[in-house]
Amino acid sequence: MKLDSQKKGNTHTILSILITVIGLALMVFMITVESEPGAIPLLLIVIGIGWYVISRFRMRSQQT
Repeated sequence: MKLDSQKKGNTHTILSILITVIGLALMVFMITVESEPGAIPLLLIVIGIGWYVISRFRMRSQQT
């Protein structure tokens, strides 16, 4: 059971980092093309970081 929850935690961590990286890449693209960041890249970055923090907090609370 613990191994299954560890796999889920790793999956959540990887997905949240991936969303954050996509948001950062999209923001760099938007800044170079339009000279201003858009709302969608900022939203992706905030969601990715929030998801990462929550998943790490849940993983630590399950370990103790």
